[in-house]
Amino acid sequence: MLKLNICFSPIFLLFVYCMKSSSSSAGAAIGVGISKNSPNDHGDLSYFESAPKPCFKNLTTMELIKSLNQTSSTRPQSSSSSSSESDCTVWTKECSEQLLWLAKQPESVEWIKSVRRKIHQNPELAFEEYETSRLIREELKKMEITYRFPLATTGIRAMIGTGGPPFVAIRADMDALPIQEAVEWEYKSKNAGKMHACGHDAHVAMLIGAAKILKAREKYLKGTVILIFQPAEEAGNGAKRMIGDGAIEDVEAIFGLHVSHLHRSGIIGSRPGPLLAGCGFFRATISGKEGQAGNPHHSVDPVLAASAIVISLQNIVSREANPLDCQVVSVTSFNAGEDLDSIPDTVILRGTFRAFSNTSFYQILARINQVITEQARVFRCSATVELFENEDRIYPPTVNEEQMHEHVKKVSIDLLGPQNFMLVEPVMGAEDFSFYNQVIPSAFFFIGIKNETLGSIHTGHSPHFMIDEDILPIGAATHAAIAERYLYDRKL
Repeated sequence: MLKLNICFSPIFLLFVYCMKSSSSSAGAAIGVGISKNSPNDHGDLSYFESAPKPCFKNLTTMELIKSLNQTSSTRPQSSSSSSSESDCTVWTKECSEQLLWLAKQPESVEWIKSVRRKIHQNPELAFEEYETSRLIREELKKMEITYRFPLATTGIRAMIGTGGPPFVAIRADMDALPIQEAVEWEYKSKNAGKMHACGHDAHVAMLIGAAKILKAREKYLKGTVILIFQPAEEAGNGAKRMIGDGAIEDVEAIFGLHVSHLHRSGIIGSRPGPLLAGCGFFRATISGKEGQAGNPHHSVDPVLAASAIVISLQNIVSREANPLDCQVVSVTSFNAGEDLDSIPDTVILRGTFRAFSNTSFYQILARINQVITEQARVFRCSATVELFENEDRIYPPTVNEEQMHEHVKKVSIDLLGPQNFMLVEPVMGAEDFSFYNQVIPSAFFFIGIKNETLGSIHTGHSPHFMIDEDILPIGAATHAAIAERYLYDRKL
């Protein structure tokens, strides 16, 4: 007689439970969110509820967490590991493997994808992320994670761990862009003229995924992880508002990520020092005297003055900046009217400037103002310059603190292998994460989404932008590992 030894995996048991419970719903877990009364909290019903749900919908989030937490016998085990190592009282490669294993469980992968798709279908612009914020809070309640809300109108600060120091933060931005999606797929944006064209839906999903992992491993945390869900990265400096509302109170370090179409899917990329440029904008009005084009001596020509200004602005970088210090000044709009037979009384110039250090950035800002006003006077014109310093249009450079970068590098290599971490070049894009690193030590990193087979090749802010969803569990595990390992290292 043949004897069979059968091992029921947690995935099989979840499947059986799912089938058995298909005719009834499981009880909802009790959330413990702490919410201020807010006029922006739009009742209990949400249009997210109509999105398709995976087959394991009858399991509450806490049941999934407990199921994962109780199956340590199926996790990767090193033959040489001691019991203390498997409990991560001493950090080993196995601890990193456990985090990645939790993230890659099929039910967790489907869940994190479903979260991202719900958000993608219902994009919301800066400081309007009411339903996105509601979805996040509902997921946090299901996991019994405490949170503060609202911060910066729609933002959330959640907490996992001991409740005491040290405190480390991981952050995701929530807002979408005013772009009409051109990608035809099942989960295309339902909101006309709005799209998650920069991956913030994925950022939120990965941070919620990290929350589930960290909640399952809460007993191992040697301090407190703060989860920051931030509004208005794209147009409103939401980070600055979150800081003002106490999002990083008591926090000693913060980490954030961004998806990147420049790097192969699953690659983690970063660098010490400047990673993203500071970004500013300007608008200049050059005023002269209107006149007939056939009698220019009766006018004061602002077109000539503005043309000279455009050329002179280029000298700021080419003749005043260190060639090894990358800087950009670009005039992107020149509006002098449409009358072909007259010289206008005003010309409006618009443009942007970028630099990788605060010193260079604010030097460019000052020189743009000087060059425009002084060059206008040469041509008998006057000029007013707007630099939007008080209108949330200035983004400082994002500069990684070297020790924080080394932490990201070490954790990523332990988690994913040295072949999946790379030192990247600085990028002229900007991020309001930079406001956090002006206050506390921080590191920002990229996670690659480039996958030619899927068509995940388009730059952010493109109507054709899409992501390789297979990176979601990798990003969640990386977030969780960076936070947990930071607390572990701080206690050494």
